Amino acid sequence: MYPSTLTTLARGNPFSAPLFSLQKTVEPETSSPVPKRRLAAAAVAEGDSCEFGSQKYLILCGFGGIVSCGTTHTAVVPLDLVKCRMQVDPAKYKSIFNGFSVTIREDGMRGLAKGWAPTFIGYSMQGLCKFGFYEVFKIWYSDLLGEENTYLWRTSLYLAASASAEFFADMALAPMEACKVRIQTQPGYANTLRECAPKMYAEEGLWAFYKGVVPLWMRQIPYTMMKFACFERTVELLYKHVVPKPRSECSKSEQLVVTFTAGYIAGVFCAIVSHPADSVVSVLNKEKGSTAVQVLKKLGPKGVWKGLVARIIMIGTLTALQWFIYDSVKVYFRLPRPPPPEMPESLKKKLGLTE
Repeated sequence: MYPSTLTTLARGNPFSAPLFSLQKTVEPETSSPVPKRRLAAAAVAEGDSCEFGSQKYLILCGFGGIVSCGTTHTAVVPLDLVKCRMQVDPAKYKSIFNGFSVTIREDGMRGLAKGWAPTFIGYSMQGLCKFGFYEVFKIWYSDLLGEENTYLWRTSLYLAASASAEFFADMALAPMEACKVRIQTQPGYANTLRECAPKMYAEEGLWAFYKGVVPLWMRQIPYTMMKFACFERTVELLYKHVVPKPRSECSKSEQLVVTFTAGYIAGVFCAIVSHPADSVVSVLNKEKGSTAVQVLKKLGPKGVWKGLVARIIMIGTLTALQWFIYDSVKVYFRLPRPPPPEMPESLKKKLGLTE
């Protein structure tokens, strides 16, 4: 019997959990085993250079993360600098345009590039771990769940895989993030990474580089969970309801446009869910001896949202470009790019969707 209309609509919710209890059915024996289908949210390309999930595939995915995160975060350093200064000194830097004006008046145009080196190094390392480990954990969790549960719980799988990857990515980012914020928000402290890192170590020891890792997890893990889960499901929904032809008939350029669009939508939500923790990180890395709880009390409910508009613009653009660059790297190296997930035939039979 076919599921009721209500059940069908409920199952269509992108963030829903499985609503069905599966009944065991006897499957006809086949002469050759059917390979497991794993999840990914891009496009299929003929003439792949390697097998999906192979060592070469994962290494190149990590390289794609380096290129996508390192270049994009470095490109928006001026906006990031103004955003950080608005968070730590809202009385002086009242708005985005005022922040740019004050910075240029005091430091000149070169002042807008402060912190570019730790930004490039830190976010390149973060991109390596974020995208590379995401692919690793997504494959691993999918194999643990099995084909049917992977499809039913795919949103939870995206969330779990991205959170696991970001946990390690933030440990790689934390030292450079601490240096970046110190350079950008404390005029006169240091102008370059070579000046900043030894000075911080001499004053506070190794802890100076990792005291912000917990609030960094608070900021980046929700951000990354939204970034990957929202992107994966948005791609799926765009091909299903917006793109006027099957994805298999779309050119690579058209597929990359879908990637960019889904990335920007995901980026807006990323900025909102992670902004309060971002404000805490900015102030924490500026002030010596402070804790995350002290900073949170000092900022208050309104203070943690300072600079949100600038961050939405920055993160929306960043996320869209990162997914576009990452997918372009996959195209360039001819990596496997499986289509959005479809319900396995065995699951359709158990749900009575096929005869």
